[in-house]
Amino acid sequence: MRQIRGGRHRALSVLLAALVTVGWPYPATGQEPSAEKERPEKIAGYKEFLNRVQAYVNLHKSIESTLPALKHTDLPEMITAHQQALARKIREARPTARHGDIFTEEAREAFRRAIREEFQGPQGQGARNTIRQGEPLAKIHLRVNQPYPDGVPFTTVPPTLLLKFPKLPDQVAYRIVGRDLILLDVEANLVVDRIPEIIP
Repeated sequence: MRQIRGGRHRALSVLLAALVTVGWPYPATGQEPSAEKERPEKIAGYKEFLNRVQAYVNLHKSIESTLPALKHTDLPEMITAHQQALARKIREARPTARHGDIFTEEAREAFRRAIREEFQGPQGQGARNTIRQGEPLAKIHLRVNQPYPDGVPFTTVPPTLLLKFPKLPDQVAYRIVGRDLILLDVEANLVVDRIPEIIP
C-alpha cells in the first residue's frame, strides 16, 4: 500500500514540475488567450474596406451567374473568353469606378500603418527580401476598373505582412506592383482598386 501511495506521490510531483517548467496553458485569470483584439477585421479602418470589398464581390457573383458556367474540360481559349466577358460586364457595371472607391482614406491609413509596422519590425528584412525577388518593373500606371496588363509581373504580398491585412474573399487578392498595393479580381483579371506608392 505504501508503495502505491509513494508511486502516486512521485507521479504527482513530476506532473507539477512539468507544469511549472512549461507553464500553465492559460493565464492565471482563467481566461483563454484570444487573438480577437489583434484580428485585422476588428481594426476600424478596415471595416468599411471589407464592406466595400464584399459589395464588389456580390456584384462579381451576380454578373458571373449570367455567363455560361465553365467546365474542367473547357479549352484555354474558352476560359480566356469567359474571363474577358466577365471583366467587360464588371467594367460596364462600374462605369464611374475610380481610385479610392474600395481603399477609402481610413483604409489607406490602416494599410499604411500595418506596412510601416511590418517593415520596421523584426520581420522587416524578410518582407523586403520577398518583394525584391520579384522582377524589377519600369514605371507602370495601372488604372482602376481596367484589365491587368498581360506580361506585367507582380509580387505576392509577403506572408508576414499578409497576416496584418484583412482576409479577402476568394474572388479578389492583394498584389504588389512596384510600390503600389493592388486589389485584383483574380477571376476577371481586373484592377479593382490600388494604393499608389505605399510600399517602402
